[in-house]
Amino acid sequence: MARLTKAQRDWRPGTPKRRRSTRVMFTSTVLGLEAFVAFFATLVVFGQHTGNLPGAVTLVAGLLLSVILVASCAFMAKPWGVLLGWILQLVLICLGFVEPMMFLVGVLFAAAWWYAVRTGRRIDREVAAREKAQAEWEQAHPGNG
Repeated sequence: MARLTKAQRDWRPGTPKRRRSTRVMFTSTVLGLEAFVAFFATLVVFGQHTGNLPGAVTLVAGLLLSVILVASCAFMAKPWGVLLGWILQLVLICLGFVEPMMFLVGVLFAAAWWYAVRTGRRIDREVAAREKAQAEWEQAHPGNG
């Protein structure tokens, strides 16, 4: 028999569907894309063998950063999730000291991060206001909703 999730066990007819946060979706998308960029930047640095870092250290550090970027998506719904994202943006920008092109890529992703946070919050506020207005209307007009 398949194991049910908590949401599946708690579901009852008429239970409203929990709305997903647009900010969380936007920020998670940016972090996921950054994980790919970090992985490919790791391959570039490893292929160049420049600097004082041995190849194995480069690979492990780059793969670890990629994993951290993907894993951080799980924390975007937490109050401190956006701060974690900003820290990761700084890490990505600082990779420019290893591969100079990453300065540009990091700044562009930081701009995408800022846009994802700002726009996601705005959309979440608008949707919440719309849901509140709909609930008030349905309460004032029973049987019409």
